[in-house]
Amino acid sequence: MSLSKPNKKSIYFDGNCFLSCSQTSFLLDASNGLKQTVKIMRRYIIALQFLTILPIPSLKRYEPSELGRSAAWFPLVGFSIGAVLLLADTVFSWIFPRALVDALLIALLSLLTGALHLDGLADVFDGIASRGDKEKFLDVMKDSRVGAVGVAGLVMIVLLKYAALLAIPVNLKPELLLLFPSLGRFAQVIVMTGAKAVRNDGLGASFLSGMTTVQLLIAACCIIPLSWFLGNIAGLVALCMVSLWALSVKFYFTRRLSGINGDIVGFSSETAELIALLCLTATITIITRYT
Repeated sequence: MSLSKPNKKSIYFDGNCFLSCSQTSFLLDASNGLKQTVKIMRRYIIALQFLTILPIPSLKRYEPSELGRSAAWFPLVGFSIGAVLLLADTVFSWIFPRALVDALLIALLSLLTGALHLDGLADVFDGIASRGDKEKFLDVMKDSRVGAVGVAGLVMIVLLKYAALLAIPVNLKPELLLLFPSLGRFAQVIVMTGAKAVRNDGLGASFLSGMTTVQLLIAACCIIPLSWFLGNIAGLVALCMVSLWALSVKFYFTRRLSGINGDIVGFSSETAELIALLCLTATITIITRYT
């Protein structure tokens, strides 16, 4: 039996079966969608690999530009860190009192990032205390030794984080544990977007070379709904204050050093986490007390 004349919109395979153009288009769209999903997951893993010490499959090869493009998913990395903190909080709460649990969570937060951001925090405090010109500031930050001001600033930030976390009501703690690390990583994206590298070497320069406004927009599309669903009004207030702080950090160091580096990005993250916790605690306290 002969086959009827095929439609011009048909594609033959082996002379017997054929797919319509609509079916072919669907398969192509599905293939493109899968490629985009793989690309997103790849960049998320790159971000996770550089911002944490979590045991994940290491990507051996990637383009330098992929580092900057992975910044779009920094808030989701922060959310992942928060998920680990939430799991630890659930476990620790079975055996320890609240004060000790929160101290352990702050320590775990530093451990998860390999204390990378704390190192940058201390270096920037030492640089500010040097009271010198641009080159002296950069030399102090590059020095592996930590000065007295760096130690004092580091201890102050960690203690304030602990106190702010301890002040959060127990019933709101799970959501806010997920939120404040996400806000800290969003601050990093703001600081890096449109900024120049103060030096052409280092990890900071590699990230900045691939950063565009697109990464900031994607990160914003992630963090805005997270702030609302996890923190409601308090979350949006914290987001606004963290964003203003990150813009201020970028403006100050761009004027002072004509650019930024990895230490400044780490400084922005640690201080933004503190600001997020303070804003969340303050907003919740005001709403509870006066409504």
